[in-house]
Amino acid sequence: MALFGNAHTVDPAKAQQDYARLLGHGEQVHAAFLLIRDTILFTDRRLILVDKQGITGKKTEYHSIPYRSISHFAVETAGHFDLDAELKIWISGAPTPIQKTFTKGVDIYEVQAILTQFVAR
Repeated sequence: MALFGNAHTVDPAKAQQDYARLLGHGEQVHAAFLLIRDTILFTDRRLILVDKQGITGKKTEYHSIPYRSISHFAVETAGHFDLDAELKIWISGAPTPIQKTFTKGVDIYEVQAILTQFVAR
């Protein structure tokens, strides 16, 4: 669960610079979102999930998902009592979805539109 309403968009140019070592030659970041310590990057080639682990956050897992391997996805909007929105992404061959939680600082409809743009290619 995201805490303290810290989820927000990140300038794609800043994300491009910060995560340059992860990107392939010519790969461009089109959108990025920060969720407390984790980050989601939408590039022109793939979805990158940056998962900071442990208490210090020094250990990091980088999960690369080619858009073609996304079989389907779902968004769940925030409600009156549940203030967080969720994104669920199913990957080909995986029985359970990857889930990311967004607080009201991120428009879940914008996230869904960006993902649709890349998955529908």
